[in-house]
Amino acid sequence: QLMFVQSGGGLVQPGGSLRLSCAASGFSLDDYVIGWFRQAPGKEREAVSCISKKGDHRTYADSVQGRFTISRDNTKNTVYLQMNSLKPEDTAVYYCATPGTRYLCVDPRLEDFHSWGQGTAVTVSS
Repeated sequence: QLMFVQSGGGLVQPGGSLRLSCAASGFSLDDYVIGWFRQAPGKEREAVSCISKKGDHRTYADSVQGRFTISRDNTKNTVYLQMNSLKPEDTAVYYCATPGTRYLCVDPRLEDFHSWGQGTAVTVSS
């Protein structure tokens, strides 16, 4: 059973930064493609970013392009989401998940992902 443990959320002012972590528990992360999603209050869960197994291919939602960076350290069994220049509209619960071992991070779709992390809340407010 795949399990992810997330950390790193919190309250930040507009323009600030946060880094989210998604650690694999009980399995080797380097076999898996990983995606980050978010769900704002009253809205559907949406894809934020996706990273290939080796980290050489990454995609971002238009809304976060240029502000967020996804990365992975397979030696630490962890994927990160560095979020800079945060805006109030980035407020959401963020989740990591995997579509498995064979997936192209071109247009990550919610229904392709499973083994969701527990979620971590990000609030951007002054």
